[in-house]
Amino acid sequence: MSDTVSKKDLVGAVAAKTGLTQAKVGQVVDALLEEVEASLKGGKMVRIIGFGTFEVRERKARTGINPRTKQPMEIPGGKSPAFKPGKALKDAVN
Repeated sequence: MSDTVSKKDLVGAVAAKTGLTQAKVGQVVDALLEEVEASLKGGKMVRIIGFGTFEVRERKARTGINPRTKQPMEIPGGKSPAFKPGKALKDAVN
């Protein structure tokens, strides 16, 4: 038994709970993920009450060490998607 739930597993579980076909649930999951991605690209935060918040965080440029040469190197800043779980999700996991 795997410790990972794939998208296919998730679609199958939701289909079983709702009575919808896996094809329909797959379309809904794909649409949801596309909308989250589009919102983050557009600079918006996605908040699902009770579940959590998806946002884009800025990473500052910094100096690091090249592991091969041991020489300092500049690591560029950038943007990174992040997820912060909501209280209900934290409580459910704990």
